[in-house]
Amino acid sequence: MTHSSAPEIQALFNRIAPVYDELNQQLSWGLHTVWKKMAVQWAEAAPGHQALDICCGSGDIALLLARAVGKTGSVTGVDFAPAQLAIAAERGQARYPDHNLTWQAGDALDLPCPDAHFDCATMGYGLRNVTDIPQALRELERVLKPSAKAAILDFHRPTQPWVQQFQAWYLDRVVVPTAEQFDLKADYAYIGPTVDRFPQGPEQIELARQAGFAQAQHYPLLGGMMGILVVQKAAANSVV
Repeated sequence: MTHSSAPEIQALFNRIAPVYDELNQQLSWGLHTVWKKMAVQWAEAAPGHQALDICCGSGDIALLLARAVGKTGSVTGVDFAPAQLAIAAERGQARYPDHNLTWQAGDALDLPCPDAHFDCATMGYGLRNVTDIPQALRELERVLKPSAKAAILDFHRPTQPWVQQFQAWYLDRVVVPTAEQFDLKADYAYIGPTVDRFPQGPEQIELARQAGFAQAQHYPLLGGMMGILVVQKAAANSVV
């Protein structure tokens, strides 16, 4: 199966923007909020930090980062779907009107951000959808400050057969029918193929090291159906 093109993916996320949050809530039985909080914690976002959320969508993780970095910090949310960014900006203004939040249209493969700029970063459900995973990881490494951490949350293909069977059932009997209620059946059918071709945890660790990260660890969640890749940039005085 061929990969979707960037314009196709962009159009998809613009299309589903109005119901994206409600669908995520239903499809994860509310657990997506827990996973996103874990990502922020593993990225070690702290008061005063300049934080980045790549593929920020409607702003869920970016707003969690805003709470973590506080009024003395800043959060930049980058996404290539304008409809998602518009919702994120509206939610940000409503929830944190006095925080430093910036929403930027941009591509994860060519981030509109300076080198070595961010103290921490997150990426939720984005790496699986980019057309060039190694390039996305190189860009993430480029924009982080030395020793900074990033956490990448996404769906995964489980290794245990019974979990694989459950995931297949879940995608076929829960995800697609739920999306159908929102008239988005065809749009959400894309998840299965993207999970099938997404690199497993050990492969992600190797890709992160090839991208220049000094450290990388992968944490499976929900029986391996979800996972968080935690990466750390090399210290300023070290050679990778």
